Amino acid sequence: MIFIIFEMKYDDLKNCTLCEHGCGVNRLVGETGVCRMTLPEVASATLHPAPPESYTVFMAGCNFKCLNCQNWTIAHFPDNASLIRAHVAAADLAAECAHQLDSPSARLMGADRIFFSGGEPTIHLPYIEEVVKLARRLNPQIKVNFDTNGYMTPRSLERVLAFATSITFDIKAFNDEVHYALTGASSRPVLRNAAHIATNAADQLWEFRILVIPGITDEEILPIARFIADLDCNLPVCFLAFRPNFVLAQHQGASAELMRRCVNIARNAGLKNVSWAGQTDIYGAGAAVESAVSDAYGSPGAIQAASWAYAEGCFTHPRNCAACDTNQTCPIKTCIPNRST
Repeated sequence: MIFIIFEMKYDDLKNCTLCEHGCGVNRLVGETGVCRMTLPEVASATLHPAPPESYTVFMAGCNFKCLNCQNWTIAHFPDNASLIRAHVAAADLAAECAHQLDSPSARLMGADRIFFSGGEPTIHLPYIEEVVKLARRLNPQIKVNFDTNGYMTPRSLERVLAFATSITFDIKAFNDEVHYALTGASSRPVLRNAAHIATNAADQLWEFRILVIPGITDEEILPIARFIADLDCNLPVCFLAFRPNFVLAQHQGASAELMRRCVNIARNAGLKNVSWAGQTDIYGAGAAVESAVSDAYGSPGAIQAASWAYAEGCFTHPRNCAACDTNQTCPIKTCIPNRST
């Protein structure tokens, strides 16, 4: 019965091309693409004080396979042992969000919006559109934040911009090779979408978020900063300190000195609205370079990331999850880290 209901409302899932992987699978009958998701699943939902203060809905599943994933039990559902709420009817979730944002706790916190995160919410876009529509029938003043890795089609981005009050947008790397090694996907669609937002919807951008991973993405800071500054030097940018996790559980955490250096690099590149956040100086042993991947990449950052992936069982290099023959049995998605920081 649930598949019939979804077929009536969510035609996009019958030939899913919501993100740039363009898998074209029929998720309504259980086919899976790179993200491995069929029906939209809610991992959890809670009032959250982090800016922007919100009722945050974490959607299960992701179209990236990031080695650094902090939400790996959510992002790598259904392949990892995750505890999630499962499918929630759009009307029920809309009512829940409206009720929670009208609660004393929300008012005390200053929470004024639904914050869709994950995982990656783009892969559940038609469901999210329905939740937002129904929530705004209950309260037309409800704001919405969309938290994204940016790997969506231009059409999906336009749909997001049509309902989102604010957008938090990750740029994980500028160099395509580094982005592939770290996430399994290209940086080009991400940069294209970042440029579109900066040019056409800057007032909806909460901030660009850039994770700083020593030895992997620290050399990406200058090209990313120059890219953003060329679009608009006043755009908000926040550097996030890498905290060892998931496949990179033993990698060195970002130092406070490195984070301050990133801010200075960005300001020297012309950016005016720059900050950094996160816990710093967490010990990690670092990674030895795997000779099996060193010939597949030119960038030291890509080699370092790919070496960690190889050690976890990813033997297809350069990484490209959409083209990988084992993307339905990916060892990265079943990784269980030996520590959490």
